[in-house]
Parts: sequence; C-alpha cells; structure tokens
Amino acid sequence: MIPSDGPIRIGTRRSKLALAQSGMMQRAVAAAAGLAPERVELVQIVTTGDRVQDRRLLEIGGKALFTKEIEEALLDGRIDLAVHSMKDVPAEQPAGLMIGAIPEREDARDAFIGRNAETFDDLPPGAVLGTASLRRQAQALALRPDLKIEMLRGNVDTRLKRLQDGDFDAILLAAAGLSRLGLAGVIGQRLSPDAFLPAPGQGALAIQCRAEDADAPWLTALNHADTALCVAAERGAMTALEGSCRTAIGALGVIAEGHLRLTVEMLAPDGSARWRRAGEIAPDAGADAAHDLGLSLGQAVRDEAGDQRIPL
Repeated sequence: MIPSDGPIRIGTRRSKLALAQSGMMQRAVAAAAGLAPERVELVQIVTTGDRVQDRRLLEIGGKALFTKEIEEALLDGRIDLAVHSMKDVPAEQPAGLMIGAIPEREDARDAFIGRNAETFDDLPPGAVLGTASLRRQAQALALRPDLKIEMLRGNVDTRLKRLQDGDFDAILLAAAGLSRLGLAGVIGQRLSPDAFLPAPGQGALAIQCRAEDADAPWLTALNHADTALCVAAERGAMTALEGSCRTAIGALGVIAEGHLRLTVEMLAPDGSARWRRAGEIAPDAGADAAHDLGLSLGQAVRDEAGDQRIPL
C-alpha cells in the first residue's frame, strides 16, 4: 500500500522530457495527498527503450520497452506510482497494475519543425523528413510521396540538434512534449489532425499504480474526466487495431457540442492508402461505452484495411 504520510516514490524514465512530466506530477501528487513536496520522491529508471537508440522500436520489441522496467519496479514495491506518456502504454495492463489517473491532456497534435521551411507544405520536393514513428511516416507520405523519410530516435535535444546540424530538412515531434520542456517556440506548425491524426493517448499522461491503491481519494482526484473519457475511446481503437510500432494508426477523441467524437484511422506503411472512420456518443455514457466505441470503429477500419503490419 502507498504510505499515507509518505514518502511516495514515483518511477520515471531519465530523459529530460520524462523528468519534466514526472516533476509536474510530483507536485500534483504532493498537493493532492496533502504532503510536503519533499515527501514525494522521483526514482529514475533506465528502460530498454532508452538504452537502444539505433533501431526502430518495432525491431526490438515495441513501445512496451519504455514501460517494462518501471512496471517491474512497481510490482516489486520499489516504487509506489509510475508516470508514463500515455501513448507509450500498451493496451493491456500487467496483472496487478492499473491506470489510477489520467491528468488533463496537453495539445494532442504533432509539431512540424523545419530547418528552412516554415510549414509542412513548404518542404521542397525530395526533402528529408526525420521521424521514428511509422504513423507519422505513413501520414507524411500519404500527403507527400516525394519525401524521403529517415529514422530519427533519441531525446528531444538530440533530435533538434540533428535537425540543426543539417541531417534533416524537417522533423516531426509531439507538440505536448515540446511545450512541457518549454520549447514550444521551436514549433513551426501545429499539424491539423485532419492530416496527421495523433497516436492514441498522445499528449496525455498516465499515472500507474498497483490495483489495491487505485481507489486512493487523492489519486482519483488527479483524474481529468474528459481526458480519461477520450483516452478510453482512443485505447479501445488501439486494442481493435492491435496498435503497436508495427502498425500505422491514429485515434483522437474530442468532446464538443455535447458529444464525444472519435476519429480512427489506419494507413498503409508507405502512405499509399488510408482508412478512416468516425463516430460519437454522449459524454455521460461513461468510459466503458467510450472504449466500446473505439473497439467498434477500430474493428470497422481493420475489416476494411486488412493486415497492415510491418513484418518482423
């Protein structure tokens, strides 16, 4: 059980972005639990995804490699909570663990950062675009098949430096991460979800806990109901589409005008085809209904698109 008087230990990756995000949650947890800030500690954990930087995630086991070691520490009792980027959290939770809270989401959109071009449309023919995301690759090629896509992994500073050094004409990153690092000023264009539908859960954080701690009042107080509802829908779609680093998929839920509207898509990896569906429910239908909406739309897309996974 999480000690009521602290210390509460939060597991986090060591990257600058992960520490910025966990630092936000460290302060929020302390305030919600009524603890002095020093009674909430960050425990830095190096994940396999952080150690291996020269290959695509699909080649080494997928995005779960950003969470596995942290989840093991949570199950072993070495930490009390974990903070993840929601888009890195696999659809299925390990036995004994739960998502205890989803705070309010940042901007879910992708960000375009060009060396000379101000917008994606300004890129010259044959320009080199850097990304490690199969989704972003497929979406970019769907719009601009002339582009040359090259792999770009590493932390945000590394990616920005490689752009500055001339390795790429432009790169694509999550707008939320740049904002949390105080780097929103480098963004040339926030890409429309109509063209670049974000990854399921993009821009949201997940506070993971052991199942027996999920009902702690101070933990549930950190949950943002609208964000959690949208993410439930997006992750339903991810489940139906077997979302992984081997599939180019996007999903975004938005609450507006009295409805939760979910848009889901899958793309051929080379951008030669894209399949998209949308649907909506009343927001008061609840998380299970939102998840079911995602499952339904995701299955409809999958039935039409077939298997679009990159072979191992």
